[in-house]
Amino acid sequence: MKKYSLWLVVVLLVLGLAGYKATKEALKERPVEKSVSFTIYKGFDYTSHVYDCTFAQIHISVEKVRGNKRTTVWDTTFDAKLLKQYPSIGKALTENITIPQIVEKKEHLDINYVITYNSKGSELKMRGGTMGLVDPGKLYISI
Repeated sequence: MKKYSLWLVVVLLVLGLAGYKATKEALKERPVEKSVSFTIYKGFDYTSHVYDCTFAQIHISVEKVRGNKRTTVWDTTFDAKLLKQYPSIGKALTENITIPQIVEKKEHLDINYVITYNSKGSELKMRGGTMGLVDPGKLYISI
């Protein structure tokens, strides 16, 4: 009888220890907020008459990635403007966003952007982005 009692105590102790460890790990993985900052500016001098009819539109999306699952958490499109209307880097457009509920050990943010250049009906799409953004996240987009 003592032998079975001893085994029962050992099994309960091992199960309790495993449950404690799992609970402790779950508590460590509290969701956090991630901040992302976008800076958009013109990287060239577009004052030449060649660029008088050339517009650029920017589409940015932020995805939360967990394993193979991707969820779009933020998505926006900046209206098309003439290239010469975009500010230089000293006066760049900035957009700051905060994404809540990110479990750092299991999830990360991917940022993708597409710049669509349109010149008299001809379009060119340029893709860019970053994977596995870490805090503080900053992305510079040069037009």
